[in-house]
Amino acid sequence: MVALTLDNPLVQSYIVYTAILALKLLALSPMTGMTRVARGVFANPEDAKSMKGGKVKYDDPVIERIRRAHLNDLENIPAFWVLAALYVTTNPAVAWATLLFRVFTVCRIIHTIVYAVVPLPQPARGIAFGIPLLINFYMGAQVVLYYITAL
Repeated sequence: MVALTLDNPLVQSYIVYTAILALKLLALSPMTGMTRVARGVFANPEDAKSMKGGKVKYDDPVIERIRRAHLNDLENIPAFWVLAALYVTTNPAVAWATLLFRVFTVCRIIHTIVYAVVPLPQPARGIAFGIPLLINFYMGAQVVLYYITAL
């Protein structure tokens, strides 16, 4: 039986990397807002009127790039939260699981940087996307294999 207590180093690792990812995910909303203000481009007429020279525009390439990065996070990070939490219950080696959590987190940060901050040509974004995806699949498969044998 796995001790899922706050003094378990694996649980602590999960908490730390989950919090970092949550903060990173939350940071993209103000990043979008600040970019809208800086560019004078808004999605709502009332927002555009609040700034001299502001205009409503739905296809600003810089803002849309940030929004796509944010959407990509919303599609991938919650899956990590669930799969990593389930993975912790399989009692993996602490060092290995922490490495997976760390690599996932670093790659998602790099993904945001190369997608929304300093766009780089492929394969930079693809690698930063693919490695965390593989980690999610690995953890999910490990959970299924662990618990299917208990059925």
